[in-house]
Amino acid sequence: MVNRFLSFSKWGVYLVVAITSTIAMGGAAYAADNLAGLVGGMPALTSIDNQDGSTSYSLSLQILALMTALTVLPSIVLGMTSFTRIIIVLSILRQAMGTQQTPPNQVLIAIALFLSMFIMGPTLTQVYEKAADPYLNGDVSAEIALEDASNIMKGFLVKNTRKDDLKMFADMAEEGAFEAPSDVPLTILLPAFITSELKTAFQIGFLLFLPFLVIDMVIASVLMSLGMMMLSPMLVSLPFKLLLFVLVDGWAMTVGSLVATYSA
Repeated sequence: MVNRFLSFSKWGVYLVVAITSTIAMGGAAYAADNLAGLVGGMPALTSIDNQDGSTSYSLSLQILALMTALTVLPSIVLGMTSFTRIIIVLSILRQAMGTQQTPPNQVLIAIALFLSMFIMGPTLTQVYEKAADPYLNGDVSAEIALEDASNIMKGFLVKNTRKDDLKMFADMAEEGAFEAPSDVPLTILLPAFITSELKTAFQIGFLLFLPFLVIDMVIASVLMSLGMMMLSPMLVSLPFKLLLFVLVDGWAMTVGSLVATYSA
C-alpha cells in the first residue's frame, strides 16, 4: 500500500512539473511575441517627427504630461505667484491683532488666492493670448507655447524679485549677467523670487505689527499702574485693537498696500 502511494505521488509530482513547464514555456513564447510587437512602439504612446523639426505626441502622452503637471500645481501657485507674500502678511496681521483663529485659516487662504488671481490677472491674460490660445488652435506646437508662457512668467518674476537676491543665486550658480528676463533660467529665478517674497512679507508684517504692539504696551502700563496684576493685558487690548483697525479701514489699507507692492 505504501509503495503504491509513493508511486502515485511520484507520478503526480512528474505531472505537476510537466504542466508547470508547459505553461512557463508558453508564457515565455507569448511574452516574446508581444515584446517583438512592441519594439516599434506602443500605439497609445507614440511621437511623430514633423517636417518642420517639431515633435507631435499622442493624446495619451499629452494626458500623462497634464496629469503630472497637476501634481505640481500647488507648488507652482506657491512659488510663481503672489500667494506666499499675501498669506504671510495676513497671518502676521492676525497674530498682531491677537484674535487667535479669527479669521480662520480657510478664509485667509481664500483671500490670498483671490488676491493672487487679481494680481496675476494681466500676466495670466498674456499667457492665454500669446501661448495657450495659439496652441489650442493648432497654430504653434507645445514646445513653442511652453516657451512663450515661460518667458511671460519670467518677466513678471524678474520685475518682482530683488536684484540682490537674483544676483546672489546667479553667483552661486556661476552664471554671468543676463541681458533680458527671458535669459534667466527658472532654476535661478524661482529660488530668488521666493527669497525676495519672504523678505518683503516679513518687512510688511513688521510695519503692521508696530501699532498693535504700542497698544499692548500702553494697556499693560495702565493696568500695572492701577494694580490690576491678575488681569490679562491681551484681553483688555483686544477691543481697542479691533476698534483701531476698523476706524482706519484696516482691511482695505492692507489689501490695497499688498496689491500696490507688485509690478504688472
